[in-house]
Amino acid sequence: MKESPIVFSPEMVRAILEGRKTQTRRVIKKPEQYEEIRDCAFCCPYGQVGDRLWVKETWGAWPHLGGDYQRESLRYRADGEYESEYNAWRWRPSIFMPRWASRLTLEIIKVRVQRLQEISAEDVVAEGVLPPNPHGWLPDIARLKFGLFWDTLNAKRGYDWASNSWVWAIEFQRMT
Repeated sequence: MKESPIVFSPEMVRAILEGRKTQTRRVIKKPEQYEEIRDCAFCCPYGQVGDRLWVKETWGAWPHLGGDYQRESLRYRADGEYESEYNAWRWRPSIFMPRWASRLTLEIIKVRVQRLQEISAEDVVAEGVLPPNPHGWLPDIARLKFGLFWDTLNAKRGYDWASNSWVWAIEFQRMT
C-alpha cells in the first residue's frame, strides 16, 4: 500500500468533511507519454485502488517554546473559525503541510482516465461542487457549474475547461 499527499482547497476540504466529496480530478500533465491513455489508470501517480492519500490543506499553529508545534495547537483554514482572532494564527500554505499535521486520510476505491468534459452530473455532485439534488441536475447545468469551478483552480495553469484535458478521475472514501 502506497501513501501519497494530495492538496485540496479549503472549500473542498469542507466538502470532504461533510461527506459531499468522494471524487477528485487531476490533470494528466503529459498524456502523450502513454500509448493507450484510456487503458492507463494503473499509471496514476496518486496511487491505485487500496492506496491512501493524505490531505494537505492550509493550516496554522501556535509555536511553543523552542519553535516546536504541538498537535493540539493546530488549526485548519477550512474550519473558518480562526479568521477573527487578530490574525494571531500564522497560516501556512497547504503545500508545506507535513504528514503529521494532516487530519484527513482517503482510501482510493477507483481510478479512471477520461477527458475533463466527459464528467457526468452525478460525478459533479461527487466532486462536492453541487449539493445533492433529489430530483437530479440537468447535466448541462451541472457540467457548466463544474467547468466554472474548475477554471478558478486550473485555468491559470493552462488547463482550463475549454482545453478538455485528460484527467485522472479518482474516487475515494474517507478513512476514520
